[in-house]
Amino acid sequence: MRKLTGPGRPHPALYLFPLPAVVLYIVFFVIPTVQAVQYAMTDWDGFSPDYEVVGADNLVKLATGGDSLFTNALTNNLKFLLVVVVLQTLLSLGLALMLLRNTKVSVFVRSVYFLPAILSSVSVAFIWRFVYDPNVGPINQGLAAIGLESLQSGFLGDPDQAIYWVAMTQVWAHAGQLMVIFIAGLQQIPEDLYEAARLDGAGRWQQFRHVTWPLVAPTTAIVVAYTTIQSFKAFDLVLGLGGNPPRGSLDILSTRIYTTFTNSEFGYAAAQSLLFMVIILAVTVLQRRALKLTQKGA
Repeated sequence: MRKLTGPGRPHPALYLFPLPAVVLYIVFFVIPTVQAVQYAMTDWDGFSPDYEVVGADNLVKLATGGDSLFTNALTNNLKFLLVVVVLQTLLSLGLALMLLRNTKVSVFVRSVYFLPAILSSVSVAFIWRFVYDPNVGPINQGLAAIGLESLQSGFLGDPDQAIYWVAMTQVWAHAGQLMVIFIAGLQQIPEDLYEAARLDGAGRWQQFRHVTWPLVAPTTAIVVAYTTIQSFKAFDLVLGLGGNPPRGSLDILSTRIYTTFTNSEFGYAAAQSLLFMVIILAVTVLQRRALKLTQKGA
């Protein structure tokens, strides 16, 4: 006789459904992560069968600023992150607010802004490499044409400005993509709340502050977290704009780790990767807490 399961109890066979995903997760994430921790404790070059166990020396060197190249890459990455997160979030939210209504014109303009998101990062890099060209690029050429040569820039050739121009490229490429996410979040806000706010005499800014912002904060958290991870993974964009390997003014954490791997320092690169993961986790947690405080303050 067939054994019946009790009410509310799932059939044991249902536990087999997530098994393939769990296996893939273990094979392609858990095991490599454990191996990375093991490699980070060595000076393995990636090829020879012999290596020395150096313990936590690699991690201590990185955490205490003993590697100036890694520290420079971290500084560049934080600058890049700050510009991209702030500008991209504000721009995409602003575009979403302006194009919220589903009119034919709004839908068309959304498509135009979303277009860069379907391009590969390498394509975007080559487009903007031409735009930023100090000799034949349209920006400097346009400034020269109207007599504003004093405003011309070296762009990627200027070590003080280079990382910021890469950040502007990132914003241009992905603002339209995040605009769509914000539009989806804004369209979930009931219109009744705005009508009640208007009846209470609330202006546009008060409606945004007390209605829109608190209710769109969860969407903002998703956008900021996605943008943060995206900023740390801007590997192909930086290589496309700055060459391989990129100059020190354009070096970020992902390109620094890649360069360390190519220099046959697998153990040291593994330690950099672990610290890289911790940094992303820490920044994401801090951002989420800041957004929650902002939401409470609204």
